[in-house]
Order: sequence, then C-alpha cells, then structure tokens
Amino acid sequence: MKAILLGVVLGVLLLWPATLPITAASLAVLAGQPAVLAFGLGVLARPALARRWAR
Repeated sequence: MKAILLGVVLGVLLLWPATLPITAASLAVLAGQPAVLAFGLGVLARPALARRWAR
C-alpha cells in the first residue's frame, strides 16, 4: 500500500511539476501539527513493536 501511494505521488509530481510547491507546503503544514506527527511516528513504529511482542 505504501508503494502504491508513493508511486501515485511521484507520478503526479512527474506529470504536473507545478504541484511540487503545493505538495511541499502541505507536508510542511502537516509536519507542524503534533497530533499528525505523533500518528505518523506511531504508524512507522508499529511493525517493530508488533514483532517484539510476538516473540
């Protein structure tokens, strides 16, 4: 799923280079919100924590 989303974003950026500033601004706004940042870090850390608890 992550690869598909990354491919879609890269495809849009290749087709419409003018969307780069909009994408960068959107990411900057999202990264500036603590709740969104905490959620993203939790999603990234979940697979490692799940493996640790499965042992």
